[in-house]
Amino acid sequence: MNKYQSISLEMRQRIKDGNYPIDQPIPDEISLAKEFGCSRMTMKRALDILVMEGLLYRKRGHGTFIVQSAIQTSRVNVISNEALGLSNLIKDKKITSKMIKFEVQFPTTEVAKHLAIDMKTPVYYLIRLRMIDDEPYVMEKTYMPTTLIPGIKDEVLHSSIYRYIQEDLGLTIAGSHRKIRACKSDELDQEHLECLPDDPILEVEHVGFLNNGVPFEYSFSRHRYDKFEVTTVNPVR
Repeated sequence: MNKYQSISLEMRQRIKDGNYPIDQPIPDEISLAKEFGCSRMTMKRALDILVMEGLLYRKRGHGTFIVQSAIQTSRVNVISNEALGLSNLIKDKKITSKMIKFEVQFPTTEVAKHLAIDMKTPVYYLIRLRMIDDEPYVMEKTYMPTTLIPGIKDEVLHSSIYRYIQEDLGLTIAGSHRKIRACKSDELDQEHLECLPDDPILEVEHVGFLNNGVPFEYSFSRHRYDKFEVTTVNPVR
């Protein structure tokens, strides 16, 4: 195991053990490099791994912070390095989008925290129904900073936002952190996902990261229970 990998393992354990306060930046790279007896570049590489996993995020001019949702252990978490978007995951079927709501607003404290922005930075708030072969598949409630993802218009909303981010804006989507939970359907689910009042909903809470560790998306995907499943692969160590 390389030096940066062993440091990454130790830092991951420290974060999960609560050794660092979640409302303050972790020690800077120079201080950590001195503690671990390595170069700053090695320390940066170790922290880059945790940023890509969604455990840490960097806020320019303020330091490196812990993603609070990543260390909550009361629910099942799925960490993914492939934040592909629905259009890239399902290519052999017709995917269409129906806009339910789209506006620009100032974020709540919770939204600002997950996007690593202040509450004066405006965000897009959109609710989209995604349909596959004209059947309702998932309802997405999404927040994105307008300063980071500018220029979202109707034609983008009705196609692939991820494709717009990568091809038009030239940004690289690197990974995501997800929580999956079961919950009851609400009136919006029943209206647009065509589910019954007693049908369960699988909700995926998602924070997407660019390759520089900056969060670009905070969203909630609401799935019908009969149209969504999760498969995980756990390699033997």
